[in-house]
This record gives sequence, structure tokens and C-alpha cells, in this order.
Amino acid sequence: MTRANDDYNAPCDLGERGYWFKMTKNVWVRQGDITEFEGDAIVNAANTELKAGTGVCGAIFKAAGFDELTKACSEIGGCNFGDAVVTPGFNLPAHYIIHAAGPVYGQHNGSEPDLLRSCYQQSLQVAHTNCFESIAFPLISTGAYGYPKEDAISIAIAAIREFYRDNPFTCIARVVIYGYTSEDAELTQAALDT
Repeated sequence: MTRANDDYNAPCDLGERGYWFKMTKNVWVRQGDITEFEGDAIVNAANTELKAGTGVCGAIFKAAGFDELTKACSEIGGCNFGDAVVTPGFNLPAHYIIHAAGPVYGQHNGSEPDLLRSCYQQSLQVAHTNCFESIAFPLISTGAYGYPKEDAISIAIAAIREFYRDNPFTCIARVVIYGYTSEDAELTQAALDT
């Protein structure tokens, strides 16, 4: 995997594969397809039934192998909003998939920020417990679930920073936040720079 440019503010152009942006020693932003992440785990923006969905969820099921991933998710049985579970990555370059069930915006009586924060925290906890060294996140709940992107990005960044503050000796050496579009990545990078 190509390492990001050491200049904090300078994107590293990877051509058609996207851009890397540096946040800190441990956290990066990338524009591109999360299913191409080469590392320990990617996070799926899952539904509570752990079934194939649209957007990033559908792309992950397709890339991992629909039948194998569907069977693994069926054996787990489901995942509560704000929680996370793990399956093998099957045909993905990533070894594991952490499924985080994000909130549907406007459907949780105002608890959406807490549930979204919990998705990131629980995913990081799963990675920490399993001694994963790298994890990649999509922008959870910002697609079909309608969470406003700027608010969701702020919550994600705060949750990741809080995790590193509370777990200074974690084995997680690299967190990547993926924006599927360049606009998503730029919004994330702008939020990281504040």
C-alpha cells in the first residue's frame, strides 16, 4: 500500500486510485473504493439484519463474495444500531469486515449522534480486541440512511480521536477514513484540519 505524503497538507495523488491525505501519525483520509483497502479490516456500513444493502454495503458484499458473506452474517444473526460485529473478509484484500449498524437519520428520537459515535467506537474496540493494526471506515450512515455528511464526519473524527486518547497503547497503528467521492474526501480533510 502506498504511504501518504509526509507533508501534512499535501495530498498524494494516486491517479485513478484516488488520493491520500495525512491527518496525524495514525489517521488518514482517502478518496476511493474501500473494498480495495489492503489491511486488517474494513468497516461495513451495515443494516441491523446484516444483509446486503445498497451503497458501500452492497459493494462490500459483492467484492467479498455474496454467498460466503451472507452465510457468515446469517450465523451472527444481526447487530443492534450503534454496535459492531466481525466476519472474515473472504475475497477482499482486507482480512476482516467489521459490520457497524449505523442509525437512520431522523428515526431514533434524537439519539442519532450517540448511535453514530458508538458505531466508530465499537468498531475500533473490535479492532483493538482482535489486535488489528489497520482499519478503514466509510462515512457511516451518510448514504441511504441520510445522515448529513458534515455532521457525520465531525462525529467520526471525534470518536476516533477519543479512542486514541483513551487507548494510547492500542495495536491499531493506522485508521483510514474513506470518502467515495473527491467531495467526501475533501469535506473529511477540511474537518480534520480544524
